[in-house]
Amino acid sequence: MEIAVFCSANNNIDPDYYRLTETLGRWIGENGHTLVYGGGNSGLMECIGKSVHKAGGRTIGVIPRIMEEGRRMSDYVDVEIPCEDLTDRKAIMMERADVFYALPGGVGTLDEVFTIIASNTIGYHQKKVVLYNMKGFWNSLIALLDDLQKRNMIRGNYHDFIEIKDF
Repeated sequence: MEIAVFCSANNNIDPDYYRLTETLGRWIGENGHTLVYGGGNSGLMECIGKSVHKAGGRTIGVIPRIMEEGRRMSDYVDVEIPCEDLTDRKAIMMERADVFYALPGGVGTLDEVFTIIASNTIGYHQKKVVLYNMKGFWNSLIALLDDLQKRNMIRGNYHDFIEIKDF
């Protein structure tokens, strides 16, 4: 299975997020899955790539040219797929991955998550997003989704395409 992971590329974040990311990475690698991710060399992005790689899994980095030119590519990328920009990156990841995990992250992670969710709701695919809810990180987003659901702003039940895993 190819598992896409969206996450923070910032280094100065809660150390527990790194520990939980390492656990997920080991699980991906030890179970013979392939990681599809942004391929960056910082933050949780570097952590997940390194963890999967060290556990014997394969990593595919979908890397925008600006990151490559700035030498921000991880040494743990087994297969590099260059792309032009973040829009290309999302399209390639959406095409390749079987499921998407959202770890703690910022506006880039939110953009990726909502692109995948919106594409599902209008029928481009039937792939799930898993909110990897480390230490309640996604609680405010879950509350917003619950409110949108109550107001009938989401087609169907959002739990059909978004899974929540608390850690």
